[in-house]
Amino acid sequence: MKLALVGYGKMGHILERLAPEFGFEAALILDEFNNADGVGLTARNFSGIDAAIEFTAPSIAVGNLLRLAELQVPTVCGTTGWFGDLERVRSAFEVNAGTLVYSANFSIGVNIFRRVASEAARWMSRQLGYEAWAWEIHHSAKKDAPSGTLLRLVEDMRDAGYNRRIDTASNRAGANPGTHEIGFDSVADTLTMRHVARSREGFAHGALQAARWASGHKGVFEFAEILFSEDKE
Repeated sequence: MKLALVGYGKMGHILERLAPEFGFEAALILDEFNNADGVGLTARNFSGIDAAIEFTAPSIAVGNLLRLAELQVPTVCGTTGWFGDLERVRSAFEVNAGTLVYSANFSIGVNIFRRVASEAARWMSRQLGYEAWAWEIHHSAKKDAPSGTLLRLVEDMRDAGYNRRIDTASNRAGANPGTHEIGFDSVADTLTMRHVARSREGFAHGALQAARWASGHKGVFEFAEILFSEDKE
């Protein structure tokens, strides 16, 4: 299958290297030099492309996604910080009968961590003696803070019924690929749950798995819906 990489930073290079493991050839690579203002997002360039993975920056992701929707290219978006425009992007893919898979984090471990955090929050919502926190650290080049993953973890905890205060904090330093932690503390004890990413390869594996899936489906999905789809069977 032929894959388009929209964005060719660190993640793009990793995706290109790992693509063959998932049956893909990186047949089209768009970066800031050949896709300024979206000029590379053309029907000619995407002829024969089976799927696209978008990893750029929040300021340009929405424009890229809207154009990919018009091109009817099954798309995976790993960029974060644009979710305020999610409904606009969703509508574009639905109107064009396209496919989009998005996520605050494509790490398999993080998505399982989210489920564990939700279950812990559900039980802790009944224990009034515990207070909660959520924290993350990423490399200094990451644009958004708090991370989209941390915001989603907090949302998951709320959805699970934990309606008390969740103290939230972020740090940006060095080259850390991403650490997320939630915890509950009481006079008696502390419960801490943490996910530590060792490299960006985990995100690439999830994104490529999603791209392979997206090439054969229609609609707009969050990655967790795909990952845990067997739960609904």
